[in-house]
Amino acid sequence: MLETSADRLTLRTARPADIPEIWALELRVFSNDRLSRRSLRAFVAADHGPLIAAFFDGRLAGYVLIALRKGARTARLYSIAVDPSIGRRGVGRALVKAGEDFARAHGRASLRLEVRYDNAPAIALYRGLGYRQFGHYEGYYADGAAALRFEKRLAPESSGLTPRG
Repeated sequence: MLETSADRLTLRTARPADIPEIWALELRVFSNDRLSRRSLRAFVAADHGPLIAAFFDGRLAGYVLIALRKGARTARLYSIAVDPSIGRRGVGRALVKAGEDFARAHGRASLRLEVRYDNAPAIALYRGLGYRQFGHYEGYYADGAAALRFEKRLAPESSGLTPRG
């Protein structure tokens, strides 16, 4: 199980008891393309613990979900959400870094993601963390918005985090 903490920010593998809060966050953050409760339950129950939750002062602040395809060398940042009321406190950055550590710990050489073309704060975060744009999908989201595709090569390093399972 993943457990890491900074002063007021704690990251850990999501637990079944976290699902109601994660679902409520999903409803607050996304108007389209939401994960279902059923999907959240499946991800939380997965042996390898792909859903990492962030807590700021003990309150759910966000999550990151990393998808691993068997035999692939690339992982995918499938979804990330940060509570808008907690923004600008490093939660998104910490979640992306935790996702990178998770992918690296599972033997992946790179991490890919898609982001709405008009999500300037997220794009700036990804670029600042070393992600490079390599593609563009028109009509990717349910509302017809385009997505930009980004990737980061993950240097093999010991993160000190141990995957669950």
